[in-house]
Amino acid sequence: MAERLLLFAMALTRVSGFFLVAPVFSWRTIPVRIKISMTFLLAMFYSMMMPAGTVSGDIPILKVVLLMANEATYGLALGLIAVTIFSAVKVSGRIIERQMGLAMAATLDPLTGQNAQPVGMLVEMIFILLFLSANGHHLFLMVIARSYEAFPAGSMPTASVIAGGVVEAGSTMLVAALRLAAPMLGAFMVLTVALALLARLAPEMNILFISMPLRVGLGLLMAAVFLPFINSFVSEFADLMGKLLPL
Repeated sequence: MAERLLLFAMALTRVSGFFLVAPVFSWRTIPVRIKISMTFLLAMFYSMMMPAGTVSGDIPILKVVLLMANEATYGLALGLIAVTIFSAVKVSGRIIERQMGLAMAATLDPLTGQNAQPVGMLVEMIFILLFLSANGHHLFLMVIARSYEAFPAGSMPTASVIAGGVVEAGSTMLVAALRLAAPMLGAFMVLTVALALLARLAPEMNILFISMPLRVGLGLLMAAVFLPFINSFVSEFADLMGKLLPL
């Protein structure tokens, strides 16, 4: 009985750490009661799936605290890597907004409760709908299950492996964001060259006044063309999760 309670507590710690920062499950739009109920149910499920004898029920309190700290660290690392890769679409939207001159435009993001730019939030919302329609949230449950296959309760990868995964996830997120925003960046570069030539041909024209509506119009046009290609990043997200997670 003591062993099963310890397994449940360790599973609850890892699952709670993952859900604390993971996309979808950590959003403020989900009621706290549902989050707590879901965490308890999943922790109960994973603890019952663990074979008996995984950990001993008769261990010192200090070791129990260290085991809980390891589980929390591992769960938080998994969630941080997932949310970092998930943020690539939002970062690409922010890159586009700065090219459009809408960096100062802000609205409330209902998912995180923080200020966000409208274009970036629109792109992120569409990606989230595509992600959920493809049952992407099941991927996070699979991540937790695979983490127990690779590192059962009471064990975790080394600190260097976890830190390397988080750092590599950050660099991958930036590369993916730039790749998603590359067509729009190319279009804005062409617009900048065209405005520079226009400034040479007609020096009396107010290029700054003309460039603002052109940038916004070009950004909206390119966004409409770009949105269907977000669907390809859903499958790419799953591939990146499999490569970067310390499993």
